Amino acid sequence: MGNLHSRRDFMKLAAAGTLGAVVLSNYSCKKQLLPGIGIQLYTIRDAMMADPAGSLKRVADTGYKYLELAGYADGRFYGYEPAEFKKLVNDLGMEILSSHTQVEAEGITLENATKMAEDHARLEVRYCIQPWVVEEARTTIASYQKMAADWNQVGQIMKDYGIKFGYHNHNFEFDTVEGMIPYFDVFMAELDKDLVTMEIDIFWTIKAGQDPVEIINRYPGRFELFHMKDMFTEEPPFFTTDGVRDFAPVGAGVIDFKRILAASETAGMKYMIVEQDLSRDNDPFRDIQTSITNLQTKILV
Repeated sequence: MGNLHSRRDFMKLAAAGTLGAVVLSNYSCKKQLLPGIGIQLYTIRDAMMADPAGSLKRVADTGYKYLELAGYADGRFYGYEPAEFKKLVNDLGMEILSSHTQVEAEGITLENATKMAEDHARLEVRYCIQPWVVEEARTTIASYQKMAADWNQVGQIMKDYGIKFGYHNHNFEFDTVEGMIPYFDVFMAELDKDLVTMEIDIFWTIKAGQDPVEIINRYPGRFELFHMKDMFTEEPPFFTTDGVRDFAPVGAGVIDFKRILAASETAGMKYMIVEQDLSRDNDPFRDIQTSITNLQTKILV
């Protein structure tokens, strides 16, 4: 896949319609049956930009069942009207579980949130996720507090449409800002747990020097969605996403997913979302095959 974009650059391209996520359904260490597995379309974003229908067919053929989108712009999903895109996905035997949406520095207005809720309700998504905070909004605690207050209002709007709102972390939320750690001291403290769930990204949490299991135990029931993302190397904690390329297919790296998933019941986890931001071998479709194989044969057994 050519022309790989950073998350920041990609979000700028969201208006063109590109992104998504891999989702596994209702995992429990006690269950005998394997959960349904989906795909984070951000992993194959260039392919989705070039050929959404063909790319989704390849995803379905690989065995993924659930999608988390992030190609929403101007009322369309990857350039399709909601009903069109839903039919395309359903005809391939897959289901749209969730959607990542564009993030603006000035925050989400209630008018925009209502329009977003209406459009996503047409897809019958279960979750709508805030996936990013622009760099200029990360400089003060007051800015983070405004986000939390805004997201609580958005969460109520989404709830009125039958959708659960959520936030997906990276590593920068764990950096110290004005003597506080925004993830703990603002988001977990001020977001209404009944209106906003957390989509914990395992990769970025660990890159920030945090233990996902410790966080889960500290905030039980707050993490309905897991982003399953592996890494090739262990590194000292850092708090920028710029230049990071250490992404591995799930089960091909150093993360002990079985240990983390053992805390899934405490977390309140309902779905797992597999994502790989970059492909080391420039072959994301092979990587998503590796991830689903490892999940089915090594991790979820």
